[in-house]
Amino acid sequence: MPVINVDDLTDKDKALMEVTQLKNEVKLERWLTSKCCEEIKDYIVAGMDEDILVKGIAEDKNPFKEKGGCVLS
Repeated sequence: MPVINVDDLTDKDKALMEVTQLKNEVKLERWLTSKCCEEIKDYIVAGMDEDILVKGIAEDKNPFKEKGGCVLS
């Protein structure tokens, strides 16, 4: 898809683009936020055992663990 410089378009072209975008947005299926939040929570809880961000990385498998230290005296 070619890149369109909006500054080069006429006011009519800009209005047509906006109308097209609004028509596309009207077609989108809307969900209640409360329902979406419940589904996201259930998804997170279901995958919690395998989620590294929740359980962390085992010390022996952590590639970012410092290999050694530095002592200043």
